[in-house]
Amino acid sequence: MTELQKRILSSLVLVPIVLFCLWSGGWVYRALVLLVMIGLVWEGESLLGQRMKTLRGVLLMLWPLCAGLIAIKGQWLAVASLVGASLLFGLSTCGPVLVSIFGGIALLWLRSRPEGLYETLFVIFAVIASDSCAYATGRLIGGPKLAPAISPGKTISGSIGGIIGAVVMGGVIAHAAGAGWSASACLMGGILAIAAQCGDLMESAFKRRLGVKDSGKLIPGHGGLLDRLDALLLAAPIAGLFALCSGQAAFWTLF
Repeated sequence: MTELQKRILSSLVLVPIVLFCLWSGGWVYRALVLLVMIGLVWEGESLLGQRMKTLRGVLLMLWPLCAGLIAIKGQWLAVASLVGASLLFGLSTCGPVLVSIFGGIALLWLRSRPEGLYETLFVIFAVIASDSCAYATGRLIGGPKLAPAISPGKTISGSIGGIIGAVVMGGVIAHAAGAGWSASACLMGGILAIAAQCGDLMESAFKRRLGVKDSGKLIPGHGGLLDRLDALLLAAPIAGLFALCSGQAAFWTLF
């Protein structure tokens, strides 16, 4: 199989599973997010040289799991205490535990809100649109590099194309949710695209620092969880902050 064939086959298997869990909600969705949180810590800490089949490794994986379970119960003060403790005691050398906690809890909380299904779909599809349109635009137009020292393949034209794609996708999701063609939703799509691209660049810098091409080999053709979720792990907390400010209304109505 070529890498493209592997990527397509992996997507055909994984996308329906993720969409089913997202649509189902409840503990089906929560279990998926919690497993991914654990996987992210395993992968990130392994890259940093931590042996995960040790007591410390097990504790590192239990940390985001406990944070996620506590958050599901609505005990946000306890979650904040866990995050503070991880910072205080240096449980994560370069952030995999914190990234897992922030990204995972944001996705858990968004799905639990009144408009949770559409809000979570909004974030996920805005990130996908940004990534796909950035890749297509960059290949088609090319031009100056966005951050050559970090990710030589990314271009400024690709970044702009990704933002435009997420703007359009934001409007589409809001329309599907019954909000009509909302300028606020389009703006929010663009904001999440910028966050997603920053998350992608941060993970690229992390891998470049460690001298690795992929964060793992879990997903054939795609690499590891960090490779696939880097953009979402920053976009989801940003969306969560907007949701916090919007109250019970969908976060894309904030502006």
